[in-house]
Amino acid sequence: MTNNTKEMFGELLLDKKIVAALTAMGFEEPSPIQRETIPIVLEGNDLIGQAQTGTGKTAAFGIPIVQNITDHKHIQALIMTPTRELAIQVAEEVGKIGQTRRIKALPVYGGQPIDRQIKALRSGVQIVIGTPGRLLDHIRRATIKLDTIRFLVMDEADEMLDMGFVEDMEEIMKNLPADRQTLLFSATMPRPILSLTKKYMKAPKLVAIHKEIVTAPLVDQYYYETKDKVEGLCRLLDVDVSGKIIIFCRTKKGVDELVIALGTRGYLAEGLHGDLSQNQRDRVMKKFRAGRADVLIATDVAARGLDIENISHVINFDIPQDPESYVHRIGRTGRAGNKGVALTFITPREFRQLKLIEKAINIKIVRRQLPTEANVLERQREMIVSKLQSVLEQNNYSDYLSIVNTLSKDYGNEEIAAAALKLMQEGNKAMESPAAEAAPADFANTGAREGMVRMFINIGRTQKITVKDIIQSLAIEADIPGKDIGSINIYDKFTFVEVPEAVAEKVLAVMHRNTIKGYKVSVEPARARD
Repeated sequence: MTNNTKEMFGELLLDKKIVAALTAMGFEEPSPIQRETIPIVLEGNDLIGQAQTGTGKTAAFGIPIVQNITDHKHIQALIMTPTRELAIQVAEEVGKIGQTRRIKALPVYGGQPIDRQIKALRSGVQIVIGTPGRLLDHIRRATIKLDTIRFLVMDEADEMLDMGFVEDMEEIMKNLPADRQTLLFSATMPRPILSLTKKYMKAPKLVAIHKEIVTAPLVDQYYYETKDKVEGLCRLLDVDVSGKIIIFCRTKKGVDELVIALGTRGYLAEGLHGDLSQNQRDRVMKKFRAGRADVLIATDVAARGLDIENISHVINFDIPQDPESYVHRIGRTGRAGNKGVALTFITPREFRQLKLIEKAINIKIVRRQLPTEANVLERQREMIVSKLQSVLEQNNYSDYLSIVNTLSKDYGNEEIAAAALKLMQEGNKAMESPAAEAAPADFANTGAREGMVRMFINIGRTQKITVKDIIQSLAIEADIPGKDIGSINIYDKFTFVEVPEAVAEKVLAVMHRNTIKGYKVSVEPARARD
């Protein structure tokens, strides 16, 4: 590959098509683990990467593997993950990295019909991501052939060890071609994992990313859980939040989309990211400093070096990928002895990432409820009354009296005034017929009572688990009141527990691979008997 087909991604020289894909994904520069590992992998070395979840390690192995794949007819890379959730997540990200080079990534895992996976494998994929057990199943069926494998990745190897996959991992490794390249990523390096590295890796290079966390003590930190972040943000801006506000998004695309979303709702929002010229950047900052913009929406990279006084609120619209980014973001408020406020939006599935940040910075991020529609309406009423009083006092509305006179033949004056206010507040939306919202179909058929979801947990009486253990773990880890937890049925080797449907996604996200009474657990929606 000649240099004219390459382009810089930060300080890394990569395939131009991959850089285009990364730009489309919103990446502005490599993370520390990507900077360290990508050159090593591109040189053909085996690698041990010691890093926590949320450091960008998927792209650290995904980028060099995608760049080195030249055979589109056969499977070139196997990636082992401890869970199906991680397999899906890795497949999505690697697939995006490889989209401009026609590289296909397929997740395979238990719980999905194997026939469907076999059909997908035959359609032509280059990278397969899966749990060790399901990968081994395909290998034994010869639906995955090992003789063309050039790359093996073990992601979160210590988690696979904890979940009892070490024998399956070894079975796969000893049957792979000897000249393959092996990459292992793990937060910790227990003895059985070290044993695998010595037995099956060739002079691996070690990259360890260490975290040093310092948090800002004068910043009050809160989080809001919602499935509709834009709606939640607008409610905060309407009711609770005012002053100089910086909102952080993870990607350039995210910044642009949020600027448009807020702009169409009447907020004066300006965006800041790496695609702006210096003149555009200066113009945005001038408007924000002068108060001609309500909020500044930025990526982490674009916000570096900004020196803005009296930032009242930092809002994480996208939860940061790692604790360091969180600390850097919230450190932009609460300066010079002033009190600052940091607010973070999460979806239920991001609750586990929030807990990782809390643990790293050793601070409790307090849950808050978003303002209700009633709160927003009350605030809007106060503003409308204030504006109308100002217009009435100026007595300059005579041009509109003829419209009122025309409408008063068919409607009462109170109805006309209310309709005018609705039109003023909602614009064209005021003329739309209200549509019934479709009820979410998530977690259907778990056999739970109405409004609840039945969860399966893979521990029970054998581990001396009690009802109290289950309630305490869910209440503490998932931040839900113990009284909201429904019926709990404990059997010898597993447990069923009902949780409210509204928190089911969060329970799945935060409890999966968590521990109860020292036992590593797997949690998933139960399935009702036919």
